[in-house]
Amino acid sequence: MNQPDPSVTRIAGPWRHHDVHANGIRFQCVEAISDPDDETPPTARPLVLLLHGFGSFWWSWRHQLRGLSGARVVAVDLRGYGGSDKPPRGYDGWTLAGDTAGLIRALGHTTATLVGHADGGLVCWATAVLHSRMINAIALVSSPHPAALRRSVLTNSDQRRAVLPYLMRYQVPRWPEHVLTRDNADELEVLVRSRSSGKWLASEDFSETIAYLRQAIQIPSAAHSALEYQRWAVRSQTRSEGRRFMKLMDRRLDVPLLHIRGDADPYVLGDPVDRSRRYTSRGLFVGLSGIGHYAHEESPDGVNDELQRFLTAL
Repeated sequence: MNQPDPSVTRIAGPWRHHDVHANGIRFQCVEAISDPDDETPPTARPLVLLLHGFGSFWWSWRHQLRGLSGARVVAVDLRGYGGSDKPPRGYDGWTLAGDTAGLIRALGHTTATLVGHADGGLVCWATAVLHSRMINAIALVSSPHPAALRRSVLTNSDQRRAVLPYLMRYQVPRWPEHVLTRDNADELEVLVRSRSSGKWLASEDFSETIAYLRQAIQIPSAAHSALEYQRWAVRSQTRSEGRRFMKLMDRRLDVPLLHIRGDADPYVLGDPVDRSRRYTSRGLFVGLSGIGHYAHEESPDGVNDELQRFLTAL
């Protein structure tokens, strides 16, 4: 079976695709098209970077690209995903934060607000600590602070049962890549369905999205890259680099922070989110009723309302 080309992620819409070089590699960026009557240069508007989660690509932010205003809104394919480069290494917290800082500069800005889901949210947390002068604020969807998530997995049996089987399954070489991509990436659909709310699952939006996700994860090296995020998260715990990273992360942020979680999320439970409160002095924590792990896709209007209020207040 032929593997799809990265061009399958160049999906047409009210946005434009362009490549940006940062931190030594090339990233696919998708930017909301501004009002044709607005003659403001892009770099004169505040930058909002959207960072997707595991197994996804920029498409997960389609509703936010259409729905957010008053800023330059750019969704990015993270290192290893979609139309971005897929180097064999660089999936550690430091490099990923460096990618984000490099993207901000390469897009012509000195600061940005970051919005991230799941793994993309962890990149937001890391960038806000390691490149704090460049970050105006962060907004997160189902993405607790990495130290809070670690403590919750260690001490909360429900969170441990939700997360640990996946993380441990991904640690062996090569086989997880095969499982994730075989049968037209059926395993990825099983995973997304298991973490989503029923209303979204029954929609045409879900059917369209899962078809795109199945294609994108089968792009050569995409599955391996996606799994490397998960592998570093586990393997670093027993290494000096991981202990050093967690020590650096164990501090309170002084930038505005918004966290959104669907209360029906079976993967990221309420415990690690509650534990994340200690890491922010200016945090707002919002719950959405009946929504699962993919709140920005399952309830785009609700999430956009929260994000727009947050961005406007900045």
